[in-house]
Amino acid sequence: MSTQRLIGLIVIVVGIGLLVVGLRASDSIASQFSKFFTGSPTDRAVWFTIGGIAAIIAGVAALCIPDRYLNR
Repeated sequence: MSTQRLIGLIVIVVGIGLLVVGLRASDSIASQFSKFFTGSPTDRAVWFTIGGIAAIIAGVAALCIPDRYLNR
């Protein structure tokens, strides 16, 4: 397995972890309180969710780029 693929898999796993933390944070009491008054979850929940999605996309991109394009 190439280093690129290994890093891609690690980034996907980290992204899934961040996404889970973000979704759980959006169900927290603080986030529910924020939703009640502002209509949106806390910034922390939003940033964890966005970071998780971005990491998953970056990991998938790292897996999809063929090695022959990187080793020129």
